[in-house]
Amino acid sequence: VGEEVLLKCSFKSSSPITESLLVDWTYRPLSGGQMETIFHYQSVPHPTTAGKFKDRISWVGNVANGDASIAIQSPALSDNGTFSCSVKNPPDV
Repeated sequence: VGEEVLLKCSFKSSSPITESLLVDWTYRPLSGGQMETIFHYQSVPHPTTAGKFKDRISWVGNVANGDASIAIQSPALSDNGTFSCSVKNPPDV
């Protein structure tokens, strides 16, 4: 609680990394409920502009190195849940 947390995501692709590469981070609360997209990356980072993670997520990845990690500032116990990272690098998924 209180310290920045790093959510690591690494990937490998058999296709060259291009500007078509997409990264999506989703979150589902511990209590269940709807999954929500909290971060999107395509050429540049697009953090969420609404919800509990607004203004608290930063991109720390480097897609050229197979890294799609993000950081969350000021985490709270209420942030507990399932975080999922999805990487698509057409035609490779």
